[in-house]
Amino acid sequence: MPKLKTHKGTAKRIKISGSGKLIRERAYGNHILAKKSKARKRNMNTAASINGKIAKNVKTALGV
Repeated sequence: MPKLKTHKGTAKRIKISGSGKLIRERAYGNHILAKKSKARKRNMNTAASINGKIAKNVKTALGV
């Protein structure tokens, strides 16, 4: 079976940590920020991890 190609759109959005976890950025943090609370904006500024069945699919797309 041939090697799988890396899905470049996924590779640009998701990084793999040293322990192998998948790290992504949160959405909705670019514009229309005046109506969003400070706590909401602060939480959007933190990275999130991907786990479960979706993590398996993403790892396949990344070729890991």
